[in-house]
Amino acid sequence: MTLSFDVSATFTAGGDAFDLAADLTVESGDTFVVLGPSGSGKTLLLESIAGFHDHEGSVRLDGRDLTDIAPEQRDFGFVFQDYALFPHMTARENVGFGARYHPEVRDPDELLERLGVDHLAERRPRTLSGGERQRVALARALAIRPDALLLDEPLSALDVPTRQALRDDLADAIDGVTAVYVTHNRTTARALADEIAVMRDGRVVQTGSPDEVFRNPASPFVARFVGANVLPTAALGTNGETPADATVAAVRPEHVELGGDDARARVERVVREDAAFRVTLEVEDASVDAFVHDPPTAGEEVGLTLPEEHVTYLAE
Repeated sequence: MTLSFDVSATFTAGGDAFDLAADLTVESGDTFVVLGPSGSGKTLLLESIAGFHDHEGSVRLDGRDLTDIAPEQRDFGFVFQDYALFPHMTARENVGFGARYHPEVRDPDELLERLGVDHLAERRPRTLSGGERQRVALARALAIRPDALLLDEPLSALDVPTRQALRDDLADAIDGVTAVYVTHNRTTARALADEIAVMRDGRVVQTGSPDEVFRNPASPFVARFVGANVLPTAALGTNGETPADATVAAVRPEHVELGGDDARARVERVVREDAAFRVTLEVEDASVDAFVHDPPTAGEEVGLTLPEEHVTYLAE
């Protein structure tokens, strides 16, 4: 089912006002990731879509207006960041809770087995690990056969190995389900998204496929947030073929090559990251990261090549 929402609202907390505005469409069966830093309005947007907050605009599912419908009647599955499992219920009872309000629900044991936690069916949430609780929470959201699934940073509190394993299982579990997933983690966004919207200060500043957003950021803010290097065009030395209005160049670390004469740099730090080394270099007053397999040593001066096809020129 296609989910579209045009949400506009002003929220007040501690005397400060926060304006939120987003107009987006999630195609049927797609996972739409809303990516942005803490405080950018991602969770407020998700909760507004769910019906937890009043707002101007509309929320529509296959053209049907849900704006004035209560949250529990929207047939949305919601996976909370803190899991929100009922502590007095077993895992099976948590997953089966939706049967009280929905006439057709999926078998809790089948869902628990699919997510690899069927052996925990009789356990209560306090006896489960974070990853186990998150799998139970996902099973509960899927049990009601939701028309759309809303997920609020469900992997953020997990350790890296658990997050990676659950991310793979999550991708399988929501395959074919219309979903909105909010996160600040660019790796998760890139792994799960069919489409990405980047938010900043309550506004959507770029939308596109993962490749479009990561390879062609629309602004220096987006470039930095998705992990690209941003350096002044003046630092590019002999690489002078830049647009007249550009003040910075964005290039991802995996595309920075050591050697060549596009720029000169001093090696500041070398850190091993899994199968490669992250080399941090100083170029003029900018810091540039590169991923290499044969790293130089700290303090060494090296040349850089920034392949033109991988450079995006932007105005700061």
